[in-house]
Amino acid sequence: MSKIWVKKPMSAYEADIKKSQLKRVLGKWSLTAIGIGAIIGGGIFVLTGTGAYYNAGPALALSFVIAGIACVFAALCYAEFASILPVEGSAYAYAYGTVGEIFAWIIGWGLILEYAMGSMTVAVSWSGYFAKLLKMFGLHLPAYLTTDPQTYIAAGNSGFSMNLPAFLIVFFVISILVRGTKGAAKANNFIVVLKVSAIIFVIIAGAFIILNSAEPFKNWIPFIPEPTTITENGVSHSAYGIAGVVAGASAIFFAYVGFDAVSTQAGEAINPKKDVPFAIIASLIICTLLYILVSLVLTGMMHYTDFNPLGKYPDAIKAPVAYAFDIAGYAWAGYIITIAATVGLISVLMVMIMGQSRIFLGMSKDGLIPATFSKVNPKTGVPTKNLLILGVVIAIVASLTPINDLAHMTSFGTLFAFTMVCVAVWVLRVKEPALQRNFKVPALPLIACLGIAINVYLIFNLSKEAQMYSFAWLIIGFFVYFLYSKKHSKLQNGGYGETFKAEQEPLEKHDLD
Repeated sequence: MSKIWVKKPMSAYEADIKKSQLKRVLGKWSLTAIGIGAIIGGGIFVLTGTGAYYNAGPALALSFVIAGIACVFAALCYAEFASILPVEGSAYAYAYGTVGEIFAWIIGWGLILEYAMGSMTVAVSWSGYFAKLLKMFGLHLPAYLTTDPQTYIAAGNSGFSMNLPAFLIVFFVISILVRGTKGAAKANNFIVVLKVSAIIFVIIAGAFIILNSAEPFKNWIPFIPEPTTITENGVSHSAYGIAGVVAGASAIFFAYVGFDAVSTQAGEAINPKKDVPFAIIASLIICTLLYILVSLVLTGMMHYTDFNPLGKYPDAIKAPVAYAFDIAGYAWAGYIITIAATVGLISVLMVMIMGQSRIFLGMSKDGLIPATFSKVNPKTGVPTKNLLILGVVIAIVASLTPINDLAHMTSFGTLFAFTMVCVAVWVLRVKEPALQRNFKVPALPLIACLGIAINVYLIFNLSKEAQMYSFAWLIIGFFVYFLYSKKHSKLQNGGYGETFKAEQEPLEKHDLD
């Protein structure tokens, strides 16, 4: 049983870097753009509506503050790890080299939940914005082609239904990613500039609308609504009050997955030890500030109860920012936002699927999942089969599942991974104090303890359904590990596997820097 705690030696990581077929094409600002590309979208264009209606009301801004603080502790720990192990795999790779295989597997299994569910959530939200964009030009998709079966039936309908736009956008993104990382990064950079410009427009225009209305602050009163119970699809849960603010922080936490996505691209960074830590921290700071400002503007323009998916504006929860401008009487602004969000969410989906594929790549190289996931196309430098398999699964689930269920399960995966990273970086500092670290977390014991405590607390503030589904996912993961992964693990079988053969000489410094 002790073999499940076997650690991947640093020499194996060094050899892996030498043998990697991934192309190092990402600089400091491309990595930062990847972080911003993933972060801006999930929180602003997707979860501001769900977080305001289901959890915090106007106090959603406080939820973003709490989530941002929790992220800072994890981000610092990620940055230190990235400066030591500049490889694909993110938290999974970090844990494998520090704590042991079973710990790494649990994190990797949680990351699958985080990235896959995150991709599905964004695909569903993109569908909402796309449908709204079509309506601007007088085109209307039937409800049975834009709604998941559960929501369709809850609305009193019967018969076949699926979210077709969510299904198709996944394959559009896959078609970009299979062409190579350099081209995908350029596309992402362009989209990031577009949507950051749109976010700044939202903040300025929204503030102007609020301050020039007859009752500027009416939608913020009360800022923290009285606790109540919301019942939907036969399921009830508590909302609002201080508990709702904390629950809101848990629910919207996946919006911060962007800086985590930066670490998944370390295998394609030109100067990973320095640039990945920079990009992680820079993208988090920039986006947290934008989140807080946009959530204040959004709940100031539109009453939080109007985001009810079964209420007067059923589509508002899928495209909250655009609908807020529509309801305020500024449809032209809604057009700008809808176009920017429709395009902007593509980069979020792109980064999340790209990150998921690199995590699979790392796990497959170690033998913990089938070898097909680690096959890299020598011409494009990307794991093509890996991406195609992911695309099929994500597209099918996104087309058939309600957005709220997806968002909460994604938050669990994110919080779980962040907790494990805070533990692992502390363990490594104690066990391997002499390792070269281009970035070191200040006051590590305090930062790690705060990160662990806050993230665990937020996990227990997720909805009971999300906790139940997520813990069931972890249990399934243990079965997969003992029935398949442990038997096929390259370390368990007495070596590093073919990836590392004849690669045991020390790694040259320039290969890492």
